[in-house]
Amino acid sequence: MARCLASVAGRARRRRSTEVGRGVPGRQLRSGEKRGSAVGKTKRGKGTKWMVLVDGGGLPLGVRLESASPEEVTLAEATLAEVKVPRPKGRLRTKPKRVIADRAYDSDPLRERLKKRGIDLIVPYRKNSKKRKHEDGRKLRLYKRRWIIERTNAWLGQFRRLLVRHEHLLSTYRAFFYLACLWITLRKCL
Repeated sequence: MARCLASVAGRARRRRSTEVGRGVPGRQLRSGEKRGSAVGKTKRGKGTKWMVLVDGGGLPLGVRLESASPEEVTLAEATLAEVKVPRPKGRLRTKPKRVIADRAYDSDPLRERLKKRGIDLIVPYRKNSKKRKHEDGRKLRLYKRRWIIERTNAWLGQFRRLLVRHEHLLSTYRAFFYLACLWITLRKCL
């Protein structure tokens, strides 16, 4: 085993000498990009947006981390693509029956695209919206259950490593985010 480890270490040293100028140990070099990946400007400074899809109990099903700059409407379908729930038999479940979201997701084109996929989007219209084509009071009664995602966001906010992002690498931040989701799931299930 010692010889095997020594041969792996020897190969790593040889390979590193051929990649001179590619990187500095402990640093990530990028041309023109600052602040790390998926960090964008907001009203309060810079940040990373958490896009989380949860089930009825508050367990995270789909997670996507993006720059704070784009609107939620543009990221909704990409977040829905992250969902993969195992079933006892058959394929993974990849789409929910309904999505309950806040007013930031109010978009008739989004509603129509999701309706074609068989997903019911329950979102109240914004106050300045003139056309209220898809408004249905019976469906909006389900909007009262939106507190579940707010509770999950509060649980995620209790992890200080997520609340203030110190990592430049998105992969490191994503790993801590997945650890927090795993911790929430274990705490809820056990």
